[in-house]
Amino acid sequence: MIKRTSIVNSTRVNSISSSSVFQIGDSVQITPRSWILAVQRQLQLFYGNEGSFAAYPIFTREHPRPVVTERVTVNRYNASSFIRINNINIAAVAASSVYHIGSTSYIDAATRIKHIRQIQKLPDER
Repeated sequence: MIKRTSIVNSTRVNSISSSSVFQIGDSVQITPRSWILAVQRQLQLFYGNEGSFAAYPIFTREHPRPVVTERVTVNRYNASSFIRINNINIAAVAASSVYHIGSTSYIDAATRIKHIRQIQKLPDER
């Protein structure tokens, strides 16, 4: 099989965050992980013992993997050994995502987010 080469004239990324990857060049494996515990409160009260991932089952569950049961056959015809791109503009790469120019054998990305909103009831609400 012909190895393909990516040729990019220019690229611009405005923001990269939360275990994200911007990779230029080939790689064997990319495995970004991001665990986020976001608490939004109406009142600024901090008790000092907050922020334990172990308190929320979403952070300890096994990472689900798709099960492929059918056989997949791929036929490729690459007219050129080059992939040519003029410009790439990316607004944001976030939450364990990958922006990659090159070849990769394996990418396994995961993000787990627990978002808690603590809003005070008004005195006349029941």
